[in-house]
Amino acid sequence: MTTESIIAKDLKLSDAVNLHNSLSSTQILSVCLLYEMSKEKKSFWYPYLFHIPRDYDLLATFGNFEKQALQVEDAVWATEKATAKCQSEWKEAGSLMKELELKPKFRSFQAWLWASATISSRTLHVPWDSAGCLCPVGDLFNYDAPGDYSNTPQGPESANNVEEAGLVVETHSERLTDGGFEEDVNAYCLYARRNYQLGEQVLLCYGTYTNLELLEHYGFMLEENSNDKVFIPLETSLFSLASSWPKDSLYIHQDGKLSFALISTLRLWLIPQSQRDKSVMRLVYAGSQISVKNEILVMKWMSEKCGSVLRDLPTSVTEDTVLLHNIDKLQDPELRLEQKETEAFGSEVRAFLDANCLWDVTVLSGKPIEFSRKTSRMLSKWRWSVQWRLSYKRTLADCISYCNEKMNNLLGTQDRLRDL
Repeated sequence: MTTESIIAKDLKLSDAVNLHNSLSSTQILSVCLLYEMSKEKKSFWYPYLFHIPRDYDLLATFGNFEKQALQVEDAVWATEKATAKCQSEWKEAGSLMKELELKPKFRSFQAWLWASATISSRTLHVPWDSAGCLCPVGDLFNYDAPGDYSNTPQGPESANNVEEAGLVVETHSERLTDGGFEEDVNAYCLYARRNYQLGEQVLLCYGTYTNLELLEHYGFMLEENSNDKVFIPLETSLFSLASSWPKDSLYIHQDGKLSFALISTLRLWLIPQSQRDKSVMRLVYAGSQISVKNEILVMKWMSEKCGSVLRDLPTSVTEDTVLLHNIDKLQDPELRLEQKETEAFGSEVRAFLDANCLWDVTVLSGKPIEFSRKTSRMLSKWRWSVQWRLSYKRTLADCISYCNEKMNNLLGTQDRLRDL
């Protein structure tokens, strides 16, 4: 399902779209999607559209409560940017939707949010349209982060097993992607990159994303994501030294280790300017340790910086862990909350109940909590916010542990050298 395939079947839509060349391909596909939705059962695509989710958890759909729950300035800003972009694109496409005489519910911002989120999270790449295509069945695969594909079957015996399982694996050359549109067969082809067992879920790699990017574009995140990156506020003078590396290369890996660019920049930044000769610069750009003393300063500075960032955030790792557990408790349909229990849950739970006018109705009355669809969606997004910020804080905590361990080892080395 592409803009091309939709307008080919509808002259009215085709004529209207051709008059709005200023709209992006993604905006055009969003309008086409809403246009087809408005036809309901008369749409050729109805059997497919009927099964598309009606709700998404992308950042652009976050309300103010869920946005503030992210706590980290970069994440809050990314959410505001995503929402503003969506609003701007909706306004720009307004005249086209009006010309198509779409009913008000299909021209609303909520409808646009849905269409935009559908295209962001479900389209597959095609070479002739940057908006991509909606591919029935092809959009059902859950995400698998890029990783080790060493389990890919090799040899004739394993190839036979895969063929019997109904899967196709390229054993002679490693593919860079899990699939793509192939003109010679006029179809979107997906390839298994390892030997799946019967009954095992088949996953698809959409590309390399951080957890915040996954939330922004797809509406979910991973507890373990080797591609995740944590950014912390850094001194302005440090960025002037990092001109050889992009700003977005100065980050902390999910396991707490510093990126190549970050540790190299810190090594240079923490050495006196008078000592930055050619030999030092060669070590820096090679990613090598300059000296034991310099490395200790790097680890000490980074440990203290991460500690400072953690202390400045409203909640701790422990508090967020408990909060996640309490959010799951709130989804229990038999849950009855008394005031003391809710206070034990913490102020954020109380704020959520207040925001949804549930404090008086459930807590003070002692009745079971009954969430509306809107409140349930808000709860789901709030949970993602807490899960994301918890992952962010755990990475900072791991970085502190990593730096302290390295620093202790270096101090031990320094003491041994002094003894010699």
